[in-house]
Amino acid sequence: MEMIVQVLGSLFHPLALGVNIFGVVLGIIFGAMPGLNGVVGVALLLPLTYGLLPANGLMMLGGLYMGATYGGSISAILLNCPGTGEAACTALNGNPLARQGRAMEALSYSALSSGIGGMFGTLVMLFFTPVLAKMALKFGPPELFLVCLAGLAVVGSLMDKSMAKGFFAVGVGLVLSMVGMDTMSSNYRFTFGSADLQAGLNLIPVSVGFFAIAEMLNLMSQSGENGEICSELKPFSVRQAFAGCLSRWWVILKSSVIGTIIGILPGTGGAIASFIAYGEAKRTSKEGALFGKGSIDGIVAPESANNAAVGGSFVPLMSLGIPGSATSAIIFGALTVHGLIPGPRLFVNNADVVYTMMLGLVLSVVFMVIIGLGGVKFFAKVLKIDKKVIVPAVLAFSLIGAYSARNSMFDVLVAIVFGVAGLVCKRAKIPVAPIILGMILGTMAEENLRRAMTIASAKSLSLVGYIVMRPVSLVVLALVVLLIAGNVYSSCKQRKAKN
Repeated sequence: MEMIVQVLGSLFHPLALGVNIFGVVLGIIFGAMPGLNGVVGVALLLPLTYGLLPANGLMMLGGLYMGATYGGSISAILLNCPGTGEAACTALNGNPLARQGRAMEALSYSALSSGIGGMFGTLVMLFFTPVLAKMALKFGPPELFLVCLAGLAVVGSLMDKSMAKGFFAVGVGLVLSMVGMDTMSSNYRFTFGSADLQAGLNLIPVSVGFFAIAEMLNLMSQSGENGEICSELKPFSVRQAFAGCLSRWWVILKSSVIGTIIGILPGTGGAIASFIAYGEAKRTSKEGALFGKGSIDGIVAPESANNAAVGGSFVPLMSLGIPGSATSAIIFGALTVHGLIPGPRLFVNNADVVYTMMLGLVLSVVFMVIIGLGGVKFFAKVLKIDKKVIVPAVLAFSLIGAYSARNSMFDVLVAIVFGVAGLVCKRAKIPVAPIILGMILGTMAEENLRRAMTIASAKSLSLVGYIVMRPVSLVVLALVVLLIAGNVYSSCKQRKAKN
């Protein structure tokens, strides 16, 4: 009882509430700016936590993480420039809705579904951390490789009309993921003698180029008297958003479960969760024909999944000391700076700090939804600003974001090159989302496949034999097969409907 009073006192202290709100607001801002994602925000804010109590500092970083994951959807919807990799799927349907004058509707659904998913993942973290952490340990290299296959299996849902162009795009993404030093053999691949390419291509400048810079170049090339992106904005109330989410409860629940599970697995993160949730939503949604043209299911699925992954990523971090994502890895550093060693003993020695942070994340979700829904009208006004103002501002922020990834001017050049490539893809109607998916999953899939093959060889087994011997692998493999079969079936069904 004494600890409960202590936790609640720390949680609702004015300073604690202030730093929590500050973290959420700053996270939304960082998330909305192309390239300046949660990883950058947490890294920049980390020194500010040194002078705070451990619980307050961790609440601020947790709020920033949650806010940044949602914030990426704002620029994705309004400008087709995802502020974070997690929001790449949101842009596929959010931006078409914005161009139809339904930006307020898309933003409302994004904020609300992000809040629901974030709350689901946080509550799972709060009540089931020890149990889920033990389950996460059962995922070795073969299981993680199969999870990557599940992610690549959704590529069919990201394609445009041409299947060949879709597979070409994911192939490009896989090739880009191999640039740089091979972590297994230390050999350099596709560097062409360039020292700058030895470290590989960072996802931030590549995604900034393909989405943000390419979209701005496309806007610059469009002629016409109307300088606004969208001249008319249709009103949409919060009550309508609640009703719409209630009618889509199954999509949101399923996506939240997917996001939480993927978030728990070390080294994955919200981007993979959003792609898998998007593919599953398209496979089962009644709005399947609208995906890519302005489907609400195509917004609520990835948004609820990527925010649910935030809570999930804290499960292995707190219980095992294993970060579930790049952002939680930096928060791991914040824990150690304050003398807190993540692992099983953390809940025994520092229970008050841990539970204050966890409950603080619940409050962060509430603040995020209030700020998100309250700012819909103001965010949507970006579409009314003249393109002559929007284009240079977004380009400037995009280049800053690309530079901040590794403080390298080479990454700025990478962003510009892929910006031009993105414009070419847009004109050739080659989807860029599969390229980003290939980059995200390529390295992880290759490393885990090779590790699995090495372990199987040491056991004098074939790779298939090794997978068959592991029950968890069989379950994941069955899910992959069902996912692929479902995508093929839904694609055939849509083709028959068109004919």
